[in-house]
Amino acid sequence: MSEPQGLSRRGLLQLVGMSTLGVAGVTAAAGCAPAKVDQSSDNKSGAPAGKGGEYHGVYPYLPPPQGNFNAVGKPYVGAPNTIMIGNPYGDLLLPPSGYYHWKEQTWELFLAESYQLDKATNTYTVKIKPNLKWSDGKPLTSKDYVTTFWCQYAINSPLWSYIDEIDAPDDSTFTMKMNQPAMVVERYLLRSNIISTAVYGDFADRAKQAHDNGGTESAEFTKLNDELIKFSPDKFVVSGPYDIDYKTINNTQLTFVKNPSGFNANTVNFDTLLIYNGETPTATPLVLSKDVDYATHGFPVASEKQFESIGYKILRPPTYGGPALFMSYDKVPEFKDYKVRQALIQAFDHSQNGTVALGESGVAPELYAGFSDNLADAWMEDDAKSKLTKYTFDQDKAASGLEGAGWKRSGNAWKLPNGKAANYQLLYPSDYADWSAAAKDIAQQLTKFGIKITLHGVVSTQQPIDVDKGNFQLALQGWGNSSHPYPYFSFVAAFLTHNYPIAKNNGGKGMDFPLKTTVPGMGTVDIQKLIDASGAGIDEAALKKNIGQLAQVFNTLLPIIPMYERHGNTPTLNGKRVKQFPTEDDPITQNSPYGDNEVSLWIMNGKLQPV
Repeated sequence: MSEPQGLSRRGLLQLVGMSTLGVAGVTAAAGCAPAKVDQSSDNKSGAPAGKGGEYHGVYPYLPPPQGNFNAVGKPYVGAPNTIMIGNPYGDLLLPPSGYYHWKEQTWELFLAESYQLDKATNTYTVKIKPNLKWSDGKPLTSKDYVTTFWCQYAINSPLWSYIDEIDAPDDSTFTMKMNQPAMVVERYLLRSNIISTAVYGDFADRAKQAHDNGGTESAEFTKLNDELIKFSPDKFVVSGPYDIDYKTINNTQLTFVKNPSGFNANTVNFDTLLIYNGETPTATPLVLSKDVDYATHGFPVASEKQFESIGYKILRPPTYGGPALFMSYDKVPEFKDYKVRQALIQAFDHSQNGTVALGESGVAPELYAGFSDNLADAWMEDDAKSKLTKYTFDQDKAASGLEGAGWKRSGNAWKLPNGKAANYQLLYPSDYADWSAAAKDIAQQLTKFGIKITLHGVVSTQQPIDVDKGNFQLALQGWGNSSHPYPYFSFVAAFLTHNYPIAKNNGGKGMDFPLKTTVPGMGTVDIQKLIDASGAGIDEAALKKNIGQLAQVFNTLLPIIPMYERHGNTPTLNGKRVKQFPTEDDPITQNSPYGDNEVSLWIMNGKLQPV
């Protein structure tokens, strides 16, 4: 696995959610105030230092014509199948304002010189570093920030639920005014890849006009949204230290080369980055031949052992999520009963499932709060955690729960209340080695329990689209969020990403789980509003209360069933092309590999050095 994400595991990166209903997100340090800035990457553009060296990575992409160079919206919602942008290496082409240090809760700024929140007016002000340039020779200014965020409006960015005004008072100053205090805004503001006005300015102007003429419900907006998502420029206009050598793009690899005028062009230590294309089956032999220095895929345990035997060091950073079992409530309505889902979560051994997939890197959750156990202490009070059911592997309880929902045993098999056999097809991404192993294991466990599971593997570029279109009974997709260290984003993944508010952008209803529903002990709840509340305000106590309430909703209803929580088993090769990668004792390795990636950060700020 290269990256769990929103629309698919990659994004996941990358995707946080797209909704016209008012989606928000938590985006600052765990306290009330904006996160501190204690480090800043210098802007040293100009002639590259010519230090030499070539870095080798591997990450999946679709080459043209399936892949495209439309960078709008990244790393959040945006155009599908964008080549490289929206994954860690893409930040070296189109840098954001900064990267976050997850453990230390500080920002390391890139394009931004500084940022500040005026609490009296709910306004963020970003000062942009001087002398930044695009690869077409034009200066990078605050107008490009305006373009970036109006284009995000045009693709239904969740950010616009919490802001209502952006401006560029001068070329080096950008302001973003919130319509209410919300910690969500900081991360959207600082982690969005800034895009060029020369490429996207017309779309931005039309987005502002649509905003002023009726908003997202207008025909004008619908047309703009469709055109922007389908937009396919010939290449990127970049501002980072690298550009793509477009003639090198093929099915197997592409090359990044120095962008001489780009941000930190003479700070980065590698003249070229060779990025191989592929998921785990392709990446594995490349690692074994030592053609790759670093890979974030979900490698099987046997491969991991082979890597160690030839000299790779394995990093195990938390990824703050993992695979989950999704149900189409339209195709298999028997799962609409939450008691059936509470039974199902206890019917298989989550520890076994994680071990089969990833060895010691696959860990059974304890809280089932809808977000990573690793974040629970920071975002939930003890009282809220104590209210969560600790689901454990117990097939007797699972059987009792199914019987209470009207299911009946027939020999070694279960039958539904209508007498139909409990037989289901499980759709999974066939090129994810870890998820493939997890799919096979859960199919075996549930079939043995009496719920027959037939496997149907589909390549990862198509499988999430099938999920969004509702073309499945059961499916694997991601829970938690590997791109952002705040519970809000995980709740988006759980309730919205592959559900009708966002799946409609891929032409379907996804799992079709109702967002207005009844929760035992809580009455009727509006989950959309609860998600918004989990990102609203800047008061830590209030946020924890809202997050605890939504965690209880997830824990009770289980709209999706987390299988295990993944830690990385990331091979790093020291001494061949790269002198030294970060080690486990470095706080930066607490960053998720798929959000503020530690290696991309070290390339950008010059800490990663060639041999």
